Amino acid sequence: MNALLSVRNLSIGFGAGDAVVQDVNFDVEPGQTLALVGESGSGKTISCRAALRILPRTAQIRSGSITLNDSKGSANLTEISERQMRGIRGNRISMIFQEPMRSLSPLHKIGNQVSEVLWLHRGASEAQARKEVLSQFERVGFPDPARAYDSYPFELSGGMRQRAMIAMAMVAKPELLIADEPTTALDVTTQAQVLGLIKELQRETGMALILVTHDLGVVANMAEQVVVMHKGRVMEAGPAALILNDPVHAYTKQLFDAAPEIPDQEAVGLPMPGEDLILQMSGVSKTYTMRSSQGWKADKLIYACRGVDLKLARGKTLAIVGESGSGKTTAARIALGAELPDPGGQVLFRSADDDQPITVHQMTRTERTAFQRKAQMVFQDPYSSLSPRMRIQDAMTEPLEIHRLGTTAEQRDKAAEMLQRVGLNSDMLKRYPHAFSGGQRQRLSIARAMMLDPELIVCDEPTSALDVSVQEQILTLLEDLQDSLNLSYLFISHDLAVVARIADEVAVMRQGLVVEQAPPETLFYNPRHPYTKALIAAQPEPDINRPIDLKLVALGAGSPDSWDDAFRFSESVVPSLIELEPGHKVRCNV
Repeated sequence: MNALLSVRNLSIGFGAGDAVVQDVNFDVEPGQTLALVGESGSGKTISCRAALRILPRTAQIRSGSITLNDSKGSANLTEISERQMRGIRGNRISMIFQEPMRSLSPLHKIGNQVSEVLWLHRGASEAQARKEVLSQFERVGFPDPARAYDSYPFELSGGMRQRAMIAMAMVAKPELLIADEPTTALDVTTQAQVLGLIKELQRETGMALILVTHDLGVVANMAEQVVVMHKGRVMEAGPAALILNDPVHAYTKQLFDAAPEIPDQEAVGLPMPGEDLILQMSGVSKTYTMRSSQGWKADKLIYACRGVDLKLARGKTLAIVGESGSGKTTAARIALGAELPDPGGQVLFRSADDDQPITVHQMTRTERTAFQRKAQMVFQDPYSSLSPRMRIQDAMTEPLEIHRLGTTAEQRDKAAEMLQRVGLNSDMLKRYPHAFSGGQRQRLSIARAMMLDPELIVCDEPTSALDVSVQEQILTLLEDLQDSLNLSYLFISHDLAVVARIADEVAVMRQGLVVEQAPPETLFYNPRHPYTKALIAAQPEPDINRPIDLKLVALGAGSPDSWDDAFRFSESVVPSLIELEPGHKVRCNV
């Protein structure tokens, strides 16, 4: 039996440089899932793009063949004409791209973009296409398919945009689906549901799947075959069970070692000490008003945060965990004074143990300037947090110039010192951000936040866009900086494995409320709230014998109306946050 897709001796290069992909070989059988595993720059994505002939202009396929053997015949995809290739893209082979916001047109409605596949490849009328697309939207989990059809990409959340990409890839019923990091930027609960959806659609249609990922937990839940790539070469290939249970190549073992996991051993943690608090949030709420597009309807109130009470001890890490829209980042912005809380909420900051606390949202101009030196932020996306038009030296010294600290020479020396502290060379100061990898850019973002010698750093998903080995380096860097400088971190994340490693206390948020709070050792081994249980169940593990429990995920990640009476809440009725054991608080009715 011929493989559905057969790649033989594939080599790809740019310009006159050396090949970036060398002698890559793999086969994909009908109905099978093949995982291409490796870090950024390993050649995974470009190998898949070669199959669709959507390489950058300067890239060339220098040798090898890519053969498609499906129900419509056999074709060497490296030799057929562009006209023939257009009949294959989106029809016989579809691709889900990593970042849906960049792949969807911001000027066209979601429904029209998905319908285009049927107009081009099936000759469907507008009414036929709309009917099929709405059916597909329902299958991929849109709560209101008609509303999604008429929405623009910016009106949907990241998870919903990714579902739209899946619908676009699936609507023509392809025989091969290429999914390029389809869940990297998603919350763990959304990721679990998206992976379950892809598997379900695969069972229904019998399509084959190439899954491009660096997450071994995703591989364990999805793949039958695995190909591990590094620097453009195949390091190891074979059945998933064999490679996940007994990796042979040193690079594969390195990936396993770097993957963060929730620890296995059970322990009882102690609550964060409360004597020396650097930050305290009391009764913090934030309500936004969304104006109705129809004049006769009332404006809608959006409760981003509701009654948040958090304490961060000096030199410790408080992690806020939850899915997109849970209120994590809003709470962090309020903590930094970037957002005003609703009346009655209060944020106190204490620079030193013997100092009087200052109220963050009632500071004078002088107090605010001093506070901004002591509290800094590391943003989620290392690619957009640095100006592409500023050299690294200018980006690094800008905070010192704003606060009028030091001479030009002293500012430059401080920038060089900070680069070395985060593991980069001072000769990189003259470069622009595009010359750095994702991990290096995140190091630069941390170094820039450190320029003013802060005491508090808010880390907003600082590792979510990074490979596992780079993520490991950044977490180690943050731990080293905390130990040497006694820094305090407010750490925002949706990745419980990362939180288990770095946090001293964890607060789980859902729909603006803290639903459970405890040290990680207590929270992960004695979770009480259904949403916390869903987050833990949704965390993919690199163990083929421990698949994601989608039923448990769906129960906890679903509407609060579906929870047990003890945990159920609504906009008008909210249970209290009760301490069930020392340091372990749960929002429930006792």
